[in-house]
Amino acid sequence: MFSAWLCCVSEFFFLFKMNSLYYSLAVFLLAVFSLKQETAHGAYIPQLNQDTSVSAFIKFLEQAILVRSEEFNADNARHFGPRFPQKEEKFQSGTAAHRASEPKFEEKYFQQVVDHFNFNSHGDNTYQQRYLIQDQYWKKGYGPIFFYTGNEGDIWEFALNSGFISELASEHHALVIFAEHRYYGRSLPFGNSSFELPNVGLLTIEQALADYAVMITELKKQLGAPDCPVIVFGGSYGGMLSVYMRLKYPNIVTGALAASAPILSTAGLGDPKQFFHDVTADFESYSSVCANSVRNAFLQIEELAKRQEYQKIRDELSLCRAPSSDKDIHQLYGFLRNAFTLMAMLDYPYSVSFIQELPANPVKVACETMLNKTDLVKALQDTVGIVYNLTASVGSGKSTCYDIYTLYVECADPTGCGLGFDSLAWDYQACTEVDLCYESNGVTDMFPFLPFTEQDREKHCMEKWGVVPRPGWLKTQFWGDALTSATNIIFSNGDLDPWANGGVRKSLSPSLIAINIADGAHHLDLRGSNPADPASVINARKMESKIIAEWVKKKETNVF
Repeated sequence: MFSAWLCCVSEFFFLFKMNSLYYSLAVFLLAVFSLKQETAHGAYIPQLNQDTSVSAFIKFLEQAILVRSEEFNADNARHFGPRFPQKEEKFQSGTAAHRASEPKFEEKYFQQVVDHFNFNSHGDNTYQQRYLIQDQYWKKGYGPIFFYTGNEGDIWEFALNSGFISELASEHHALVIFAEHRYYGRSLPFGNSSFELPNVGLLTIEQALADYAVMITELKKQLGAPDCPVIVFGGSYGGMLSVYMRLKYPNIVTGALAASAPILSTAGLGDPKQFFHDVTADFESYSSVCANSVRNAFLQIEELAKRQEYQKIRDELSLCRAPSSDKDIHQLYGFLRNAFTLMAMLDYPYSVSFIQELPANPVKVACETMLNKTDLVKALQDTVGIVYNLTASVGSGKSTCYDIYTLYVECADPTGCGLGFDSLAWDYQACTEVDLCYESNGVTDMFPFLPFTEQDREKHCMEKWGVVPRPGWLKTQFWGDALTSATNIIFSNGDLDPWANGGVRKSLSPSLIAINIADGAHHLDLRGSNPADPASVINARKMESKIIAEWVKKKETNVF
């Protein structure tokens, strides 16, 4: 839509060539887009004056629309999707008693190769890959390098919510680098056209790993650190990438800490019912009555839908529009289920704004809310409101009803792709290499029957991207469960995390170490220290620090 509009504007100014007119319009648009010359995201808007050429003006419009749309997307992407952390998070936690200081990162860009594996497709073309660097603790040229393998979102969000890495850096005199994954945040190889076919085809795990390998190698040269050992870190998908970096580039990476990395389930190894069973288990562990109440609330909605009492569903759940078809009911179920997924994943002992603004112990809060009313459907509406922030107060800046198609987008990841530009990238990855065929059934979990088979995935992906998924590729390319010949990887998982059982829960060798964290949610160990932390995560971090120190020492003394 924007490109078509720009074309019309361009045609207009070429016809009339009224410099003073389009300069005035530019000033007006600058105000409309609410952009300064240098935006908060580091995007530079070209300087304008009355002598500006038409081509420069069009470039200005393109950049303004890109930045403004990204900022709009960022504001919206913070809501309601496991894939999209928000940009306002400035601290490691939300407790009044403790807020970790904001890490001191410098934002930089690295000139990265567009296609590492086909010399003819893009030649020597490059793009600007964003990374963050923190050197305040580094023993320059000697200390280790702690490198975060950025995952599916803006790299600032992971840096500002992985305070343990900075704490570890101060202990080990390390340099810290957080690298942004290609096609996410501001690291777009083809700019606004990155998600058009065939450009999106260069969004692969292999390309991302090559990006990181090249970046590490070059930055070590630039920083005068050729012999400094590199330890990679990552959480969730980023944790998967850390494992893969150690497997594929052991010549570059000395060891890896992979937190909450579901490397088995995403390779098609495991039970597709496991994920939502484990979400349910979190609520059952607080109260079996709570989980049964959720299950019964869904059954009541199902009965209302069978009788086509759509208006009552709308009123009971405060929907913006009444459902009118099976498709709408399917969307409603996904929307409601997504809220419980988020609360289970982010069941931290303190409030956070990472991924979604949530109170401390959200599973506990949800169950208390769910059990507060005898009308179960009304109680369900209040419970999902913990995530979706519904409010009845006019002028509060929040919605007074749920728009289920705006707040939740169905995609190739049943656990949620989130919203905004980054959701396109994750949907594509879930359509190609990352297998996320999880489903709920109302028997082994508390949710409605929502199947998502390989056939469902293939149908969605062909319609959306024109691609056929390769379900076995991650197992072939990155070893699956045949990991015993690898070394120097820590697999950490929290018992509260529904992703945990999709990863490695038992140590495979003395250097392939599984750390299980009781009362730990999604990669809690990567977050900064907090007074509310359970003893289990404090002990896990101590163990991780000790193991990493041993890796570094052995590398420095060439013991490996």
